[in-house]
Amino acid sequence: MMGSLKSPVFILVLHLLEGVLSNSLIQLNKNGYEGIVIAIDHDVPEDEALIQHIKDMVTRASPYLFEATGKRFYFKDVAILIPESWKTKPEYERPKLETIKNADVLVSATSPVGEDQPHTEHVGACGEKGLRIHLTPNFLAGKKLKEYGPQERAFLHEWAHLRWGVFDEYNNEEKFYLSKGKTEAVRCSAAITGKNVVRWCQGGSCVNKGTCRKDKLTGLYGKDCVFLPDKQQVEKASVMYSQTIDSVVEFCTEKNHNKEAPNAQNQRCNLRSTWEVIQDSEDFRQSAPMTTQPPTPTFSLLQIAQRILCLVLDKSGSMIDDDRLNRLNQASKLFLLQTVEQGSWVGMVTFDSAAYVKSELKQIKSAADRDLLTKSLPTVPAGGTSICSGLQAAFTMIKKKYPTDGSEIVLLTDGEDNNIGACFDLVKKSGAIIHTVALGPAAAKELEQLSTMTGGLQTYASDQAQNNGLVDAFAALSSGNGAASQRSIQLESRGASLQKDQWMNGSVIVDSTVGKDTLFLVTWTTQAPQILLWDPSGTKQGGFVIDPATKMAYLQVPGTAKVGHWKYSLKASSQTLTLTVTSRAASATVPPITVTPVVNTNTANFPSPVTVYATLRQGVSPILRASVTALIESVNGKTVTLELLDNGAGADATKNDGVYSRFFTAFDTNGRYSIKIWALGGITTDKQRTLPQNGVMYIDGWIENGEVKFNPPRPETNTVQDKQLCFTRTSSGGSFMALNVPSAPIPDLFPPCRVTDLKASIQGHKLVNLTWTAPGGDYDHGRASKYIIRISTNIADLRDKFNTSIQVNTTNLIPKEANSEEIFEFELEDDSFGNGTDIFIAIRAVDKSNLKSEISNIAQVSLFIPTEEKSTSNDTAPLCPDVSINSTIPGIHVLKIMWKWLGEMQVTLGLH
Repeated sequence: MMGSLKSPVFILVLHLLEGVLSNSLIQLNKNGYEGIVIAIDHDVPEDEALIQHIKDMVTRASPYLFEATGKRFYFKDVAILIPESWKTKPEYERPKLETIKNADVLVSATSPVGEDQPHTEHVGACGEKGLRIHLTPNFLAGKKLKEYGPQERAFLHEWAHLRWGVFDEYNNEEKFYLSKGKTEAVRCSAAITGKNVVRWCQGGSCVNKGTCRKDKLTGLYGKDCVFLPDKQQVEKASVMYSQTIDSVVEFCTEKNHNKEAPNAQNQRCNLRSTWEVIQDSEDFRQSAPMTTQPPTPTFSLLQIAQRILCLVLDKSGSMIDDDRLNRLNQASKLFLLQTVEQGSWVGMVTFDSAAYVKSELKQIKSAADRDLLTKSLPTVPAGGTSICSGLQAAFTMIKKKYPTDGSEIVLLTDGEDNNIGACFDLVKKSGAIIHTVALGPAAAKELEQLSTMTGGLQTYASDQAQNNGLVDAFAALSSGNGAASQRSIQLESRGASLQKDQWMNGSVIVDSTVGKDTLFLVTWTTQAPQILLWDPSGTKQGGFVIDPATKMAYLQVPGTAKVGHWKYSLKASSQTLTLTVTSRAASATVPPITVTPVVNTNTANFPSPVTVYATLRQGVSPILRASVTALIESVNGKTVTLELLDNGAGADATKNDGVYSRFFTAFDTNGRYSIKIWALGGITTDKQRTLPQNGVMYIDGWIENGEVKFNPPRPETNTVQDKQLCFTRTSSGGSFMALNVPSAPIPDLFPPCRVTDLKASIQGHKLVNLTWTAPGGDYDHGRASKYIIRISTNIADLRDKFNTSIQVNTTNLIPKEANSEEIFEFELEDDSFGNGTDIFIAIRAVDKSNLKSEISNIAQVSLFIPTEEKSTSNDTAPLCPDVSINSTIPGIHVLKIMWKWLGEMQVTLGLH
């Protein structure tokens, strides 16, 4: 497409999204952060020194946090969660609401690239809280000081990602940029001094090969050029660039922020400084600078213990509707037979207008123990609904054997209960985690407050049996403290309403990472269907246990299930069937592929969208190029299918990081919405293994007393050969509540989403090429109506005065469907801009209702006319590596190096 320049038009500004939903227990109390949970993962060998390392890091980080935030925040108390496999000690207490699943910091022996880089999971927008900080024992022990600096300083860098949703101010992929014709290193603030040098590394060490050379066409330095900061600095900012510099004790502010640097902070936060984002946080608004020094942090040592859980199940009269009580039995049996972990203590309470203890706590040691518990499930619905009675009975029962601290309640109800608030204080004091399952459209509106206040999972299941929502909810209730190898993993969840003699056919992939304790569960609504199942070798499987009373059948595959496609065919007439398949890790040493859903809110206020995320991992390694789908069902029974994408556009923060995202806007009513995630592999090819986002910068080296001092090179992270991944996964994504949704027809109040991946390049001195991912008419759905593209020579003016900036002619630019690649080019006017001029470009999308997106990330091109530069002694330093430092380089490699050098010489000398 081609365009030219024309006059400006008026622009509107839109709201920001809410933060990502997290079950963190952190609270800010009078400037001090309380409830921080640092969990040591199961894979970490026992080492008491590690606990002291954690204490030391936080203790030293607290005054650094205090200084960096203008005496506003400090670390007050921290819980350290110790693995169950470590030796018990008298000072170790039982956790309450603290779990590995909800920990703010995870200490694990593994890292995505095996190099101990501290980093933070952050899937949301600027200013939204992150999910979790990742640290390793090597880092905490001080074995990575050269690479990442002091632990306490790195911890503050990650804390800013986690708590305030700011981003890195360096850029591993694009280390330099042009500013007014001058090549600058990406940094913040720009007052940080240093030197650009050519680094050549081999065999675990690096040497200096002189001053960097500029590309004659772009004016930028080559990829072998690095910026090394001076060891001695006076500049105080910024923590989010390199907190390792001794003088750095502040965040970049509006006054010293480097808006032109192409880094994540500028791209994601619309050129705002990290301190401006922090000032907009709820923490900042609720606090004021202290006039005294803060106390040192206090620590509690908590050791994970056996799981203690009580099912609290509604058996009131309304449970007869839509076969709810029977469906409760089906889901509960899956949980008891498969999901709950061996060694757990499980009890059962049922309730109507009163409560009944059906089974005291019993430890699950065998299949017989599981079967015995299933016999206590309720079979006759009757009476009213008293949720508090059920909870009180459960607490009383648990206290007979254990404290309620850290115990779990699975609370299911379908009825209204106006007195549920009466037991909120009891729940808070119990220290128990409440998981809530709302069944049907009339479940108590306050139910989710119980899970919110205790860090439990909240789920919703409609009366549409074919959606299998109730089984999915119970299948998601694995222990928050269990090792990955112990957790039940849902491979499949399907359902269909069949007419006369119809078949429900399909296949389930059992991949090599799972197969232990594999269970196939079939449910029906009237009579037992014909069930056919074949393993990957084509052998027909028998042995299904038929439970006609509960209308279910299940097969537990002995040993480890064969890897491959398990094919099934279910035949029935005029009824609804469902199929659920669960399994566990095949090996304790090979992590299974998992899908972890997250939503950005548990209460959606129309017209704000809900952002749905799903993280695919094998251990810590991301799974790329999977097909990921979210099924979102409203209380009306309407189901919307949403394809989640890992494309770095729209709702997705980072391309190819294994986090798949999408905005949900298809509200049809107020009330609860459930989320289910389907993930399918099998199309993965070679990929670029990328470094973790939102992490501490790896220090290439320093300029110390005028001398170049390199650190060892970081581990190789280039192209790796991926094995093809064939797998299926299903997981409940919990639920959320929608409010203020108007009656049909629902008006169009959803603008296009912000373009976040605008890129620009220039050919010659006139032709500007742009690429970006198309937004939709409603966030990242549908199609926008038009684009507005504007340019300016001042980056701040383009952001703040977009409507008065020069407009590009986009008459012939017709928006494509959302998530398509857009390509556009336009010519600059003759002689309008001189050599060395920086041109900044931004875009807004407009929909058919004239709603406009936020201003995109700002792209830059620089007009650079190649000029002859006088050489200095440094410039003439040899480009060819000194092969004498490694005499074992193969001859063919030497020839390649020499050929590359001759080519560079040819360009330098102007030879063609």
